Amino acid sequence: METRGTIVIVGLNYAPETTGIAPYTTAFARGLVARGWRTRVITTHPHYPSWTLPFGAKWSDTRVVDGVRVSRRRHFVPQRPRGVLRLLSEISFGLRAVAAWWGRADVIVLVSPSLFASAMTIMRLRLTGRRTPVLTWIQDLYSLGITETGQGSSRVAAVMARVEAWTIRHSDVVAVIHDRFRSHVLADLGGSEDSTVVVRNWTHLQDRPSINRAAVRARFRWTDSDIVVVHAGAMGVKQGLSNVIEAAKLADFRSSRVRFVMIGGGSQREALVGSSMGIPTIEIVDSLPDEDFQAVLQAADVLLVNEKPGVAGMAVPSKLTSYFNAGRPVLAATDPGSVTESEVLRAGGGVVVPAGDPAALVDAAEQLGADHARADSLGRAGLAFRREHLSEGAAMDRYAQILADLRSGAARPSGRTSTSRTLGNQ
Repeated sequence: METRGTIVIVGLNYAPETTGIAPYTTAFARGLVARGWRTRVITTHPHYPSWTLPFGAKWSDTRVVDGVRVSRRRHFVPQRPRGVLRLLSEISFGLRAVAAWWGRADVIVLVSPSLFASAMTIMRLRLTGRRTPVLTWIQDLYSLGITETGQGSSRVAAVMARVEAWTIRHSDVVAVIHDRFRSHVLADLGGSEDSTVVVRNWTHLQDRPSINRAAVRARFRWTDSDIVVVHAGAMGVKQGLSNVIEAAKLADFRSSRVRFVMIGGGSQREALVGSSMGIPTIEIVDSLPDEDFQAVLQAADVLLVNEKPGVAGMAVPSKLTSYFNAGRPVLAATDPGSVTESEVLRAGGGVVVPAGDPAALVDAAEQLGADHARADSLGRAGLAFRREHLSEGAAMDRYAQILADLRSGAARPSGRTSTSRTLGNQ
């Protein structure tokens, strides 16, 4: 296959991490290789969501994996990734990334998070006088995140917004994963109509396999009468999972059939394990291999997205793509008007209750568990949405075209046009 050019991707998260944005960056890099691009990735060692480095992580390590040249640079990983420590972690990765050997690149792709590494990379390009085109791929909005999670003052949020805006202004194309992100980038961060495009994230799992649902439930000791509510993915601040602990307490008090299962890790996992001790209606388990993960999602009765009150526009939960792929109803505990609410309702794949309301959460889970016809209908709608709108192939074809345009110096893609085209084809 003729090489179309060389892409350098700078991103904090990459395989073998299985949650958050790592699966998307990994699939993106592999997809470019499959389409004829020479692809290099500057990243670090796997550390999310546990926030611990693997034993023996080297200062520098480079190898070719699935056709991608992956250069890992060890950086500072705090045990409690909040505030200044989180900032120092990102800056340390940025320093390692800008000091790394990139080789000749036709286009640089910056994945945010990490915002500060992205800004530092652009600064390196400007200081060296290189005019390499830059595509910035925004998965989370930092300035909104600081405000919505309450992890920083208004002054900190203002600084984040300035860094975010500077990075956006100095990017040739900005790709965001939702229409609401695009609106915020244009209205509040100085983005350009012509260079801000929407390309939705896709499901990184294969189309759901056929499983023996009864056998999977028996394996995990779930009875036929249990209403199993599974939350999968990161256990961080923005998830607000103390709400699930309180819901489990309420379910136990009511002698409800609802049973909560939380799968994964994160900065709040230890605290959640402690809070859940002695509550028979909740279980916290480690991350699962992809095959088991998909089976568990399909065997559950309800799939849960839980957000901290106030979190409305900073991110699109990556778990939604996996949930829709499972064909089970989604229950979203989120603020009215949030990005998550809009996604669930647009897909027709679930129901929404207010964030931070344990009683509403238990009530909705009981209703879905008791109405199998409705639950199955919602699950089918979510699966249909995934198949029509969340195709990896369509998203990768769109990105490949954007990169080809950047390499050739073609006119920047129109944000309005790409939004309608992208959403219609994924």
